[in-house]
Amino acid sequence: MVTRLEQEGDIAADYLEELLDIADLDGDLDIDVEADRAAVSIVGADLSQLVGQDGKVLEALQELTRLAVYRETGERSRLMLDISGFRADKRARLTDLGTTTAEQVRSSGEPVSLDPMSPFERKIVHDAVAAAGLRSESEGVEPRRYVVVLPS
Repeated sequence: MVTRLEQEGDIAADYLEELLDIADLDGDLDIDVEADRAAVSIVGADLSQLVGQDGKVLEALQELTRLAVYRETGERSRLMLDISGFRADKRARLTDLGTTTAEQVRSSGEPVSLDPMSPFERKIVHDAVAAAGLRSESEGVEPRRYVVVLPS
């Protein structure tokens, strides 16, 4: 039996295949289930135009793909889309930022505020700080919410 998340991945892949065909772009799709969400990755030659500046186009494509899944299933999707490893690289950089900032706070004993981030980015930093044994909080108002790493 195909799980709901596998079904979401299949629907998303069909939608994205069609999109790549329309745009006349070559890309291979990889469908996976990570934690509690479907994940689709597109890898290929030059897909930077699908990522856009700071991942803005990627974010928009992810929302469109989630809408396509919703149209088919009638259920809201938390599907994650990655293109050319952009999100994976960003996750690694943000994890390093959280770990490094936690070490800095542990050494100085002073809280450190980071630059504003999206909810996705803040979650990665919060997880890295927690893994380093410290606490962090989000402060501010969207779209200028930011992470503050606190001493223990």
